[in-house]
Amino acid sequence: MKILVTGGAGLVGSHCAEYFSHENEVIVLDNLMRSKLFGSNKESVEYNWRYLEKIGNIKLVKGDTRSTGDVEEAIGNGVDVVIHCAGQPGVQYSIDDPIEDFSINTFGTLSVLEATRITNPNTINIFCSTNKVYGENVVEDKPVNEKKSIDHTGHTPYGASKLAADLYVQEYSHIYKMKTGVFRMSCTYGTRQFGFEDQGWVAWFVIATLLGKPITIYGDGTQVRDMLYVDDLVQAFDLFIKSGKSGVYNIGGGNENTRSLLEYIEDLRVLTGKKPELTFKDWRASDQKVYISDTRKVKKALGWTPLISVRHGTEKLIKWVEENKEIL
Repeated sequence: MKILVTGGAGLVGSHCAEYFSHENEVIVLDNLMRSKLFGSNKESVEYNWRYLEKIGNIKLVKGDTRSTGDVEEAIGNGVDVVIHCAGQPGVQYSIDDPIEDFSINTFGTLSVLEATRITNPNTINIFCSTNKVYGENVVEDKPVNEKKSIDHTGHTPYGASKLAADLYVQEYSHIYKMKTGVFRMSCTYGTRQFGFEDQGWVAWFVIATLLGKPITIYGDGTQVRDMLYVDDLVQAFDLFIKSGKSGVYNIGGGNENTRSLLEYIEDLRVLTGKKPELTFKDWRASDQKVYISDTRKVKKALGWTPLISVRHGTEKLIKWVEENKEIL
């Protein structure tokens, strides 16, 4: 197969590119904007770009999903699968610059969908959506399933732009009969993740703990997320591609892989012997107090289950950070 991975230098994208390159031709499209989005002068996903350069069966295209020419160059005469990981992932950034946020998340997604429809309407499209599509409707402690309302709630511009893209992906299945998979992701983490305070909190907590940097917690630290190691997410994508299905799936670590922020900091203290300096500030806009994915639908549809525990995944991430302190 020929597989396009947009945002292929990011956490999810780079792991997808590496995994699928073993038996397929992979094209990676990325504009390498991650550090710029979060106001950092340091390189971040450039590391993953160079990492992927060394792997066979991967073609790297530096470009933007919003550019028709860049997308056409990446797709060429057509691809069999698109894994659309490219996006603007920061809530605060979306509040500061909602037009750019919309442009990247919504128009960028539509651009990729339309290009694949024109070149090969049989292309399977996988979209990395987010739990933020449910906004402030998530108020209870029980796992959230796909029937949860996405309406009549605050989302933040980030949640709104991702929701619009989420709906476009579904419509391309409904109207154009394309096979599409919308994966509403909770907290995905793993090696080669360049976490910042505003996005990628698991990696940021590990980086800050090991490098002796302070951590700011917005709220009281009792907010809960279910955590999914990136390899388990990639396995779900693989099963989806092979399934021939279309669908919308909530995906995360589920009940057995949940942590509050403070619980995770304690996990890191146990594993590293270190505890960062903590500062507490006001809750951020539309921050969900508790989000746990109800994964029953994706498990039943794809025969999938997460295999890597929070402890095991964190140990992998700690090892990677310790080996790469000079670039973090």
